Amino acid sequence: MIVVNVKENESIEKALKRFKKKFDRTGAIRELRARQYFEKPSIKRRTEVIKAAYKQRMQTEEMG
Repeated sequence: MIVVNVKENESIEKALKRFKKKFDRTGAIRELRARQYFEKPSIKRRTEVIKAAYKQRMQTEEMG
């Protein structure tokens, strides 16, 4: 369970922003979307490899 203590003189908007940030870090939404349909393990690995290659390419373009 995510707990966000609202500090004194802190706006609700700022506290809500901190909550959203913590919630995003847990990855709950990402997991829910992934569980909506079954994905074969071979397809999962393939997409991970494609994403890793894309990230690698972006990093090399950024450096070079």
